[in-house]
Amino acid sequence: MNRILVIKLGALGDFIQALGPMQAIRRHHAGGYIVLLTTAPFAELARASLLFDDIWIDERAPIWNVPAWVKLIKKIRHAGFDRVYDLQTSERTSWYFLLMGGALKRVPEWSGIAPFCSHPHANPKRNTMHTVDRQAEQMQLAGVGPAGLPDLSFLRADVTRFRLPPRYVLLVPGGARHRPRKRWPAESYAALIRQLHDRGIGSVVIGAAGEAELGRRIAAASASARNLVGQTSLAEIAVLARGAVAAVGNDTGPMHIVAATGCPCLVLFSAASDPALCAPRGPAVKIVQRVNLADLPAAEVAGTLPRLIADRGTGRQP
Repeated sequence: MNRILVIKLGALGDFIQALGPMQAIRRHHAGGYIVLLTTAPFAELARASLLFDDIWIDERAPIWNVPAWVKLIKKIRHAGFDRVYDLQTSERTSWYFLLMGGALKRVPEWSGIAPFCSHPHANPKRNTMHTVDRQAEQMQLAGVGPAGLPDLSFLRADVTRFRLPPRYVLLVPGGARHRPRKRWPAESYAALIRQLHDRGIGSVVIGAAGEAELGRRIAAASASARNLVGQTSLAEIAVLARGAVAAVGNDTGPMHIVAATGCPCLVLFSAASDPALCAPRGPAVKIVQRVNLADLPAAEVAGTLPRLIADRGTGRQP
């Protein structure tokens, strides 16, 4: 039996997009024993996927914590893996390969960017590729075969307690606190909610617990809006997305889940990030970008949604 290690530490959007390659790895090593090395926030999601026989937690010890690094490297080395798929492909995870001995000792076959690894992703343009395309190419070079978009059908949950409107748009107004330029203003989301209400469509606002005040302010725009910020699991986000007529959100992790479910998505980008590298992927995703998202009118977003929904209904790509 082949023993396989997959490395993917985060963040949420990257982890969701890596599920496609992970599913391809499981198909390729159907009878193998596959371990995932990840960080604590993604362990539950990984277990729900049923792709892995075991899950190890990487505490991402700082470089000066030598005992922690030694413990992790010994654990990987002593597990007797036949192959490692480094889907993080960072300087940190390349050091895992080098500290195991690299090309100087007997180490597992290694797919990644570590110097002297057996299956390098050596495309010099890899850093200009979208994450999905880059990892798909990495899998091809490792002999795994096609790696497409993730199948999130394993994410199931009962959301009846949320008392959802019969027709609603899912709104994802949050994002990284240290990158406020990636957010469409709260006032714009509130204006969109009012316009949706006038069309007989409710709104459901989701986000992380730390965004509770943001959710409260936005949902207050209409009695038809439901504020679920801080109340949803990742599985519940997927179920909410499947039930929504569409979704609107910033360039943030939950939008990758929403897009992968097939929900028609309008993803809003500022100049702070490049959609060519990191935009959510899915069957019905449209990108709207402004240098400054404050310059994007709510009326334009509301006017885009009907066509996005119609294109999804006919199977056309938006």
